Amino acid sequence: MKDPDHGEKPSESGASAAGRSDGSKLGPRNGKGKRKRRKSSASPSAIASQSGAAGTAGRPAGDNEAEPARKRKRRRRSKSAKQQAAVASARQDDREQFVEPSLGERKGHKRSKKARHRRGLQGRPLTSGERQPTQQRAGDGNGSTRSGSSASNAQAGAQHRPGQRAEQPRAPYVAAGEPPAPLYAALDLGTNNCRLLIAQPTRPGQFRVVDAFSRIVRLGEGLGASGRLSDEAMERAVEALKICASKLGARTIRRSRLIATEAARAAENGETFLERVARETGLDLEIINRETEARLAVSGCSSLVDRETRSVVLFDIGGGSSEIAVIRIGDSRSNRLANHITHWTSLPVGVVTLSERHGGQHVTPASFEAMVQEVEGMLARFDSPPVEALANGASGSGFHLIGTSGTVTTLAGVHLDLPRYDRRRVDGLWLTDDEVSAMQARLLSWDFNARAANPCIGPDRADLVLAGCAILEAIRRRWPSTRMRVADRGLREGLLTDMMADDGAWRRSRPRRHQRGSNASGSHEGNKP
Repeated sequence: MKDPDHGEKPSESGASAAGRSDGSKLGPRNGKGKRKRRKSSASPSAIASQSGAAGTAGRPAGDNEAEPARKRKRRRRSKSAKQQAAVASARQDDREQFVEPSLGERKGHKRSKKARHRRGLQGRPLTSGERQPTQQRAGDGNGSTRSGSSASNAQAGAQHRPGQRAEQPRAPYVAAGEPPAPLYAALDLGTNNCRLLIAQPTRPGQFRVVDAFSRIVRLGEGLGASGRLSDEAMERAVEALKICASKLGARTIRRSRLIATEAARAAENGETFLERVARETGLDLEIINRETEARLAVSGCSSLVDRETRSVVLFDIGGGSSEIAVIRIGDSRSNRLANHITHWTSLPVGVVTLSERHGGQHVTPASFEAMVQEVEGMLARFDSPPVEALANGASGSGFHLIGTSGTVTTLAGVHLDLPRYDRRRVDGLWLTDDEVSAMQARLLSWDFNARAANPCIGPDRADLVLAGCAILEAIRRRWPSTRMRVADRGLREGLLTDMMADDGAWRRSRPRRHQRGSNASGSHEGNKP
């Protein structure tokens, strides 16, 4: 047998015979008349595996028998260090080879405690910068191969032999090609933005974002006046969708859903535009109705509703429409928050359409109030329970608002005085009623240049943010609440949640140990909706 570190070794019996043939002694006798047998430099596993082979034992038989034991130990340590360095160099050259464990490891022999903390799976010291390898898992629990695995992973799995372990170390979630869990993709082409999320399920009801994309395209620019999508707007949207198509084509997606909302829904040439998108990008987008849009917005924000909350008014202020849903949870809470929607509406007004009608660059208190009153007139036709029926008790502690849009996330970023928009600090933030009023008054006091200079607004949103604040103010007047929760999430998260739930992605497998500390809702920094 060959030792993986030292090569083939002669047996002990052969070494003893060679020592007696040239007249050398086995060693001095001790006080009881027994001879001390000198230890061989060969490893115990190699000696035990070679019985009856002829040759010389670990060191030459003619060496001085009176050599101090300290020198012999130093020589053995030096020789062992050189052999370990040679093995480490060989592993560096070919990291994907499989090495058979030694006999001592297979039989459960104990390692030295001195170097146990620096030993890998095979019991050999790790080289500098090398991490503990993890055993490759080629399929899930039911035997099917995980989506997203690359060809190199499949080849490595085919080379695996019983009793062997892979030497290639990998960090959590990192593989040669794709993440090990199945991937889901959601694309939302709205009136103002084009957004994409690619994610994989983790803990029940949650997922980890693998890739994200967001770009302001203003597809609905001029739609309110002409009723059609302009050529410039369609060109901007197609260019953004080409980037999304390249991201989707670079990965193995298990399931995807690509939607278009109000701009494509209301435009006369909306269907013609989507045919052009399919022809030039290969993406097949579907136009969803307003009810589906409201339900998706609720599904994306389900994790932000506290357990003690009895009712919620959730609103999504978009570019061309605004969806509002009244949610009454009661005593029994379903796994899908959208099942608790009792009333919903979709206002045919958004930040783009409202700012085009009233002007978005130079907004005065009078023009701001005119925008608020227009939205209030639309809400007056919405038949929904009064806020007293939604609140739990006189304090109203069981009722609050949830806002998911660029408007509320902008207010949160300005409130926090962020030097750069940070989704991790904004998503899930609570704002009191007084704080929201103060932020709206602060934005209204700024001119267009001041709004554009703010890092949480920027020049692309400077003419839209006050129109969004007017829609928000009308909602707050209809449903007064002492607090509002900010959600940096929306239709994409709702699409992913629904697809994963329909596939049973959270029922089939439990998350790995290293997934427990991950940000399950995803960390797509800088991708502000």
